Amino acid sequence: MRAGRWRGIASQVGRSVAVWAVSTVTLLILAGLLPDFRLRSADGDSATDIAVTAAFGAGAFGLLSALVWPLLVRLLLLVPALVLGLLVFALNGALLLLALRLNPGERGAAAPETAVVVAAVMSAVASATGAALAVRDDDAYRRRLYRLADRRRRRLPPGPATPGTLFLQLDGVGHDVLVDAVGKGLMPTVARWLGTGDEPGNARPSHRLTPWRTDWSSQTGASQLGILHGSTFDVPAFRWYEKDTQEVMVSNRPTSAAELQRRAVARTGDGGLLTFDGASRGNLFGGGADEQALVLSIATRRRSRENRSRAGYFAYFSDPANAVRTALSFVAEVGREIGQSTRSRFRKERPRVSRGGLYPFIRAFATVVERDVVVAAVMGDMLAGRTAIYADLVAYDEVAHHSGPFSRDAEKVLQRLDRSLALIEKVAEHAPRPYRVVVLSDHGQSPGETFRARYGLTLGDLVRAGCGLPVPRRARRTHSGAEARAAVRAALRIPVEEDAERHRPGRRSEPIVLASGNLGLISFPDVPHRMSKEEIDARHPALLSTLANHPGIGFLLVRSERHGGVVLGAYGTEIPVDKLDDRPGPLAAFGPGAAAAVRRAHTFPHAADIMVNSFHDPADGEVLAFEEQIGSHGGLGGAQSRPFLLFPLALSAPVADGEEIAGAEHVHRVLRRWLREADGPQVPVDRVPVDRVAVDEVAVDQVPVDQVAAGRAPTEQVPVERIPVDRTAVDDSRSEAPGDAPFAAPDPTAQDKTV
Repeated sequence: MRAGRWRGIASQVGRSVAVWAVSTVTLLILAGLLPDFRLRSADGDSATDIAVTAAFGAGAFGLLSALVWPLLVRLLLLVPALVLGLLVFALNGALLLLALRLNPGERGAAAPETAVVVAAVMSAVASATGAALAVRDDDAYRRRLYRLADRRRRRLPPGPATPGTLFLQLDGVGHDVLVDAVGKGLMPTVARWLGTGDEPGNARPSHRLTPWRTDWSSQTGASQLGILHGSTFDVPAFRWYEKDTQEVMVSNRPTSAAELQRRAVARTGDGGLLTFDGASRGNLFGGGADEQALVLSIATRRRSRENRSRAGYFAYFSDPANAVRTALSFVAEVGREIGQSTRSRFRKERPRVSRGGLYPFIRAFATVVERDVVVAAVMGDMLAGRTAIYADLVAYDEVAHHSGPFSRDAEKVLQRLDRSLALIEKVAEHAPRPYRVVVLSDHGQSPGETFRARYGLTLGDLVRAGCGLPVPRRARRTHSGAEARAAVRAALRIPVEEDAERHRPGRRSEPIVLASGNLGLISFPDVPHRMSKEEIDARHPALLSTLANHPGIGFLLVRSERHGGVVLGAYGTEIPVDKLDDRPGPLAAFGPGAAAAVRRAHTFPHAADIMVNSFHDPADGEVLAFEEQIGSHGGLGGAQSRPFLLFPLALSAPVADGEEIAGAEHVHRVLRRWLREADGPQVPVDRVPVDRVAVDEVAVDQVPVDQVAAGRAPTEQVPVERIPVDRTAVDDSRSEAPGDAPFAAPDPTAQDKTV
């Protein structure tokens, strides 16, 4: 035992000396190449003096990076995270200048701009050398991981190591896209899990792949809210207008995300999927986790001790090698996007959307910074032995919006995501408990031209024409619904209230037209209730027929005084929503489940006056996005409604043979059951009503139902700030009922029932 420890110390010292030597040589080479960087005094020095100066400078720079950099990053936590990443070079340059000044012989000097370059090269070389030596020394690599894991293992109570669960969301990756990528060899890690790869030993799969079907609103806001909090009720789209508050809700706006999470918790009475010993990383919603980082719903203007949205940035950027590597990769990704978009323009590829402005930087943030930070946070959670982890990687979704879901650009992102999966799998081997890795997506993406590109006008222009209002000669572009844009704004700490949309109704005010992928929502703000077909026809006789008969429109949903709700299509088609199963009409092209999804959306209190779904071609899966995206999601039609669930064979089948997973709420119930199967901290199934006066919206006691029934609810699992409730009437018999109808309209009076 003692000999092994000494071997480990000797190995570490050897690697440190090797890195020091390589850094010294690098410093000497840079001094010879750069005119504003020298390692000798003004009078000149011998070769020995110059070498000693280089060795001293390299050693001092390494020590300062190891000791001062973490403190410097912590002091700079008030600086926006993205800005901190861009300041990496300047901070490293300052450390190098300080290292040169510490030389007792007063040799060595550099211009500030040259010091930035030298420090960046030094950090990159030291990081690459250390990583190469660690990879070649498997024992050292394992010992380093075990040291990190032991910090948590010593605090765990003795007993069997129950498995933890990692839920990793690949945002926007559809089932068909994943299957295609595996078939092309782009994702060898996933192929090995499925037993379909070319490598030896792949004959025995460890995972199983199955698709699931989204609600009508096929976007992250609805899907992730349902997956993490068990409710997608009254989330009709990515953005929608609420007449009672006169505001537009936007799923990726922090204030809206916080409100949606509060409503879901109030409706289900359940804090979320991650209530016990959970971690939420890079998500729109917290899921009830105690550990949250890069979570949009807590990134609001009001700051508090509980607001830890940027904690993950410190954990990652405290290592200068990580900071430099990510900064360099960020710059490379910006250049890659500029090159790819230029090539697309020169080749006159179609369809194509604008990719200029700030988009290259937003893409680089999503594909580099967000990915690196989230993956590092997940690895830290696994080495800490957390019970349940849910993380979202938005890289593919952002690129596919602008390049297309099956494009070469998007395929490159899938390759890098697969490498992240391989890295996470490797770290799981050294965690203090076994981990079951579940990979899933929240929606897919459907390809196709934009509505504006095909017809020369936006949905808003068409609505104005149908209302007899003047149409602007130059059509306006719609806002993007990509999640990465909001993540960048949160990282930059731009106040979210600045672009909050508030509409004050006036007399005969114009309609509000909002786009969510290929789903459009039309509302009349001066009417306090949801207008009926009869009321719309009386006010604008040509509007509904103009929309329904347009070749770019698939169908409309409106309220009807006679039928309750009707679906409208071309040539005067009008079908009551309760007759859609027998007469699907225009919904036939959208496949099974479309009628149930439309019926459910019709029950939402905040459904728009007119819900519009674009045309869909089932032959090639294309839709027409009302936003400027050639890979879109948000409505019905094509691959956007068909995400995937990739889970270990050790877990029970999500549904019986012949059935399908229908809706994000159904996925929530499946994931909750898998957590219970792990025999760890349980996710509550139901709650009795509690008095919520003066109680925080998520501060509800979350003791597992099965432990309550057994009379052994451990008080140490209940956070001290939560308020105990009477558990005598708790019953979870309804949660796993085989007859659960995912699209059944909930009882509006049952506010504390799990849906």
